[in-house]
Amino acid sequence: MCHNFPVMKASTLTGGADARTAAGTAGEHALAGLSREELLAAYRTMLLSRKIDDKEIQLKNQSLIFFQISGAGHEAIQVAAARNLRPGHDWFFPYYRDRALCLGLGVTPYEMFLAGVGSKDDPASGGRQMPSHWASRELNLPSPSSATGTQCLHAIGCAEAGRLYETLTAIPDRESRYRKDEVTLVSVGDGATSEGEFWESLNTACAQKLPVLYLVEDNGYAISVPVDVQTPGGDISRIVEHFPGMTVFRCDGTDYLSSHTALRDAVAHVRARKGPALVHATVVRLYSHSLSDDEKLYKTPAERSAEARRDPLGRMRQLLTSEGVASEHELAEILTAVEREVAEAANRALEASKPDPATAMLHVFSPDVDPTSDAFASEAVPEGSPDTMVASINRTLRDEMAREPRMVIFGEDVADASHEEILGTVSGKGGVFKVTHGLQRAFGGVRVFNSPLAEANIVGRAVGMALRGIKPVVEIQFFDYIWPAFMQIRDELSMMRYRSNSLWSAPVVIRVPIGGYLRGGAPYHSQSAVAIFAHTPGLRVVLPSNAQDAAGLLRTAIRCDDPVLFLEHKHLYRQTYNKGVYPGPDYTIPFGRASVVREGTDVVILTWGALVQRSLLAAQQAEREGISVAVVDLRTIIPYDWDTISRMTKQTNRVIVAHEDPLTAGFGAEIAARIGEELFDELDAPVKRVAGLDCPVAYAPVLEEVILPGAPAVLDAIRTVAAY
Repeated sequence: MCHNFPVMKASTLTGGADARTAAGTAGEHALAGLSREELLAAYRTMLLSRKIDDKEIQLKNQSLIFFQISGAGHEAIQVAAARNLRPGHDWFFPYYRDRALCLGLGVTPYEMFLAGVGSKDDPASGGRQMPSHWASRELNLPSPSSATGTQCLHAIGCAEAGRLYETLTAIPDRESRYRKDEVTLVSVGDGATSEGEFWESLNTACAQKLPVLYLVEDNGYAISVPVDVQTPGGDISRIVEHFPGMTVFRCDGTDYLSSHTALRDAVAHVRARKGPALVHATVVRLYSHSLSDDEKLYKTPAERSAEARRDPLGRMRQLLTSEGVASEHELAEILTAVEREVAEAANRALEASKPDPATAMLHVFSPDVDPTSDAFASEAVPEGSPDTMVASINRTLRDEMAREPRMVIFGEDVADASHEEILGTVSGKGGVFKVTHGLQRAFGGVRVFNSPLAEANIVGRAVGMALRGIKPVVEIQFFDYIWPAFMQIRDELSMMRYRSNSLWSAPVVIRVPIGGYLRGGAPYHSQSAVAIFAHTPGLRVVLPSNAQDAAGLLRTAIRCDDPVLFLEHKHLYRQTYNKGVYPGPDYTIPFGRASVVREGTDVVILTWGALVQRSLLAAQQAEREGISVAVVDLRTIIPYDWDTISRMTKQTNRVIVAHEDPLTAGFGAEIAARIGEELFDELDAPVKRVAGLDCPVAYAPVLEEVILPGAPAVLDAIRTVAAY
């Protein structure tokens, strides 16, 4: 049953809230077919949620917990959602106000208080994540972040993963990994509907007719910003209902019967595979945004009073007593039992152990699969004649796709053709650099497919897939355009394992063409900013310089259990000097193992990417001048090979660090600083850096040549340190 009454939100008018209350209850069937037991169970969960909120506020004021954010006023719609969905069967991507929802799914009060006190026994994070960020493997409840709206794309990827398991029969254990009628719920506040990821997720949900249920809990405010300031017309559902394939349900989210009816019908719609749905529930936020906020600064007394009259607990009590479901005495007994349960859970949590400070660095990366270990050291089994880096990467992807049926490849233009019926008449795109050419033909459009032109969409969906065991290898078309995905990479992908204490992980591989030296690349096709991603704990960063290394490092990236940013230098894709024989379908290279590509005794150049060849050319010229120069290709940035750096520094006593990134705060500064800190006594000259100028890469070749470092700049540095 759709409730299509008006839900325009007069956030600053007392009459607006009252009018919506009256509209929300009009026409409801008495008790909506719910039994006495069902109604009392719903009421108890709503009350339990409120009492936990109140207890946390007390504990925060006593400095016994360190953060509190409330779900007061949202309880009715959340409990209705929990009671209409199936924990451990359906999937859930809530946000930080969804306390009553998570209680209804099976998270316990004790577990909630463990999060509040930051206990090592907190099953969601072990003290790593703030409270109100609940997670559970058993409940299909992935670890959420504090960023608003990012989970919308995870929900899309999660729903896609279910469809992949249903479709890809070659996956051995697929039957245990999905349910044919599963629903993916994603809930957001009205403020989060302003985020780009919300809209990107709607596009994909509707285009693919995914079984995703959106729940918008509209309390009228994003902290202090009223909904009419954020949303045209002040009503998100009036906009969303025009998306093709989206069905919208509206309800008064403070009225349990209205909420139950809307959720019942919306869940049935999605479970029947009729496409995505959105429930727009108007609720109230009875407390300030968090204990760091004071809503009296921006809400009038009249507005706050009107919101208090819509308290879902008061409305539920009134319903239960007026309909003869429960007496005041029975409700008082429930209250007493709930308060006792909350007090006992809080007291028990306050006694729980805190994390050992020595564990602070655990769970940044996988504790089970170590890509730096000898397990990834292998001998090449050469096949064929030398070929380009593009060919090597393509063949590695092809071999890994054949080996791993859970692996999928997607991104902008990576497919041969989105409409597969035309593949008989066209040769196919396969990426702007042809790196993925032919893979769709070999493995089908279910496993190799195009994405929208939306970088956050690519990475966010990949996170959702990886949470369920799919292995996404995605492509960002140019490094210059990775920035819309940076929130997903920095706050979601790289943080998932750490914030969940290894309960959840997202081992996604992101392939990215990077760098300049293109002649015409200009500011928006030549960027290199490796150091920024080196400041992203939990992310491996790899940058091969030749075809054979590209094959071995990419295979390690795919087979390891961590997220990997795999940077492919565009200038190196089709050079002749870095060609290599394909090293075989099982060739891997451990991360953090540099390659000494040239031995020397006087100076060592530490470098990576396109600067490897330029350093070799400079070293050859220096040799003619009587200077023996070693060249070390780091190959991976995170982790980097300190042992080799240290050994070569001690061998030569003179060090140059050469890279394409701008000089200031480039990754060379980290290496130079560590050498100065730990190996100062080994140096016969200051560490010298060779890098790009601190400006964008310009279009005119004469400008590009001076902006990006070349062999002459490296040679000048060699002469300088050798003569010191």
